[in-house]
Amino acid sequence: MGVTIHFEGSLKSRQAFDELADIAIKFANERQFAVSTFHEDNKLLQRVRNEQDWDYQGPTDGILIHASEACDPINLEFDENLHLQEYCKTQFAGCEIHILICALLRLIEPFFANLQVYDEAEYWETGDRSILETHLEKVFEMIEEAKNENGKLDGPFRVNGRIVDLIEK
Repeated sequence: MGVTIHFEGSLKSRQAFDELADIAIKFANERQFAVSTFHEDNKLLQRVRNEQDWDYQGPTDGILIHASEACDPINLEFDENLHLQEYCKTQFAGCEIHILICALLRLIEPFFANLQVYDEAEYWETGDRSILETHLEKVFEMIEEAKNENGKLDGPFRVNGRIVDLIEK
């Protein structure tokens, strides 16, 4: 359940990372989004490939952007091979934030050898706001229906920095 943008790809070069970081930081600052850069010497990134766990352990570099308190942070975290696999749940932040995140991904796309984006609301593929709005409406209907069927469900909540739709009380 949810409206989430999934994105994965590998950068063309280390220089591409530096250029991407400059663009992402500028994008965030222009919109007054909180933004930070980081380096981790040894981090576990939990990943999936072909429906199998494909975890990475090692150094990472990244840019973290908080576009809204109502959505996941945009985590552009790359492993030592300059690979990224992430997602950002946007449904509680609304259409404008979802559209802006897609715009950011479009801006940084040229720095990737390959960037695959799967947008559950189909905005990335279509650019059609009405389709995005329809997906958001359906998700909110599903959440309300689930809450009505199970009075112990409540949400949304932020857990470990991520948005969770529903949790049983």
